[in-house]
Amino acid sequence: MTTTADLLREILARDYKLDPAALALDTPLEGLGIDSLGVAELLFTVEDEFKIKMSTEPVRLSTFGEVVDYVDKLVAAQRGGGAQTGVSMESA
Repeated sequence: MTTTADLLREILARDYKLDPAALALDTPLEGLGIDSLGVAELLFTVEDEFKIKMSTEPVRLSTFGEVVDYVDKLVAAQRGGGAQTGVSMESA
């Protein structure tokens, strides 16, 4: 079963050359070398990979877990269902 966190780890490993094992939910993005521009780039990638639309409202995401929660909420709102960190995203 692939979760939102798993898919985000794959994206970060691929695009930012990060070790997926180092991506705990409380890991600060800044500590991974991902600044606000990097977060914006990540969200554009997430939009494509998850086939969702990002909010036009600015959002402050400072940890990996906050990104996971934000994506889960957008997926749930846009697909009308219960996407959560532990829920499979295989049908996405």
